[in-house]
Amino acid sequence: MSQSSLVRSFKKIVGARYVLTSDRATAPYRKGFREGHGPALAVVKPATLLQQWHILQACVSAKVIVIMQAANTGLTGGSTPTQGCDRNTVIINTSRLNDIQVLAEQQQIVAFPGASLFSLEKALAPYDQVPHSVIGSSCIGASIVGGVCNNSGGALVERGPAYTELALYAQVNSNGSLSLINNLDIELGNTPEQILTNLQNKKYRTQDVKTTAKKASDREYADWVRKTDDDTPARFNADPRRLHQASGCAGKLAVFAVRVDTFAKNQQELTFYLGTNSSTALQAVRKTLLEQATSLPVYAEYLHRDIFELADNYGRDTVLLIKHLGTNWLPTFFNIKRQLDSVCQKLPFIPKNAIDKLVYRFAKLFPSQTPNKLKQWNSQYQHQLILTVKGEAHQQTLALLEHVQKDYQIDFFQCSEQEAKSAYLLRFAAAGAAVQYAKINHQEVEDILALDIALKRNHNEWFEKLPPSICNKLVGKLYYGHFLCHVFHQDYLVRKGEDGKAIKAALLELLEQRGAQYPAEHNVGHHYDAKPALADNYRNLDPTNSFNAGIGGMSNKRDFTSRC
Repeated sequence: MSQSSLVRSFKKIVGARYVLTSDRATAPYRKGFREGHGPALAVVKPATLLQQWHILQACVSAKVIVIMQAANTGLTGGSTPTQGCDRNTVIINTSRLNDIQVLAEQQQIVAFPGASLFSLEKALAPYDQVPHSVIGSSCIGASIVGGVCNNSGGALVERGPAYTELALYAQVNSNGSLSLINNLDIELGNTPEQILTNLQNKKYRTQDVKTTAKKASDREYADWVRKTDDDTPARFNADPRRLHQASGCAGKLAVFAVRVDTFAKNQQELTFYLGTNSSTALQAVRKTLLEQATSLPVYAEYLHRDIFELADNYGRDTVLLIKHLGTNWLPTFFNIKRQLDSVCQKLPFIPKNAIDKLVYRFAKLFPSQTPNKLKQWNSQYQHQLILTVKGEAHQQTLALLEHVQKDYQIDFFQCSEQEAKSAYLLRFAAAGAAVQYAKINHQEVEDILALDIALKRNHNEWFEKLPPSICNKLVGKLYYGHFLCHVFHQDYLVRKGEDGKAIKAALLELLEQRGAQYPAEHNVGHHYDAKPALADNYRNLDPTNSFNAGIGGMSNKRDFTSRC
């Protein structure tokens, strides 16, 4: 099939309006949220699951590469095309397929591929239930299916990686044939047309939804994370415990729907703010809470002093937007910003990163949004922890913190509701702040290296100490993360003129020596090489390399004939 014939077939399936082919129209879909970009023949936006199936049939027949994409919020470029492929690439953007079906008793839902975590929050609110993740990527429009496909983690201590064994997906076998596999354990019919149409229209009865022993979340994680003496990380993307069909597939399957658990909403939550200049003291808090607390904390978010200051300054736009317009505006804001960036890049008279500079200068017209008490704490303490617990755990948590305080130099206070909100807004703004700093100060910053790592559960020397040979090549190093899970986000601002690839290789070598696993929750995308077991999983799921070719540093050629 010729390129023009394939594009015509797409237009016949979804209508010409929803087939994008020009460079300008496809640019926001071809460029990643933080990294990754490449060419694409077309971006196709189906309105029904059956349309998605017909698009896939056309793509497989034409032997093009398919990238399944929802909000395109991935941080490692895993939902964007790559360069140097031997075939054309087609992006199937599923943002129009955003249905969420709440199953009986409201303890599980079925999510279509474009449904967002934020939409799920709103859908579950009347039932006093919440999704797997409620802050972080949920606020920028990340999809439920994307979280499952990437085994995404999140901030909630009890939850672990997004995971389900109940999914509806399409797969291309070694002969190049496309098949639809219904593992939702919902009786929907026999043919793809029946299954997809019945699910789309919710034409199934309560008794068609089977009671199943298959997992729809990582139910073992709350016990798993408590094992602080174990010599392995609590969670990471290549963990074979949580690689199962759609879960962890990283786009090597075309997922149509997932069935996942929901969780009871906590009726009351209280937040403590901890500060210390001793990494050993903070590790004592971690072990004490995980080993002795009857009820696990809800959140335990770590901030180093440097990222606190950077987020207060360069994340102010995000904080202001959420504070005054709400999180529901964030996906729209980032989408508009991406499109403006794309236009500005084509205009030679507009300075580099003009949109980021404009947004930054506008935000600077407003005062700092961080309460003075938190700022004072940051000036006094290098390490800080935002610790939220259930209401019934308040007294026990207080007693455990006071117990640690007897042996270690650590201080804490209980936050007011406003202080807690401000602390979490600052933590949320941290990831974007580092990126904005690098763009605005591009004359001194060569690149930003963003790593997400999982330390072993028994690793007590958790705070990284880099040798001068690396430190001297950096403008700054920034640390934040999900402390009780020992999952850290580490951003390095590379000094102008230095070799970012060489520095990245040196950093990863140090992590190998520490026994860390990476990536922890953002998946490999085009940022990391997939380790052998993970690469084998991708090859087994997609033997012809038809989906998301080139991720994990693997071959982007058909049948994996050569390395990328």
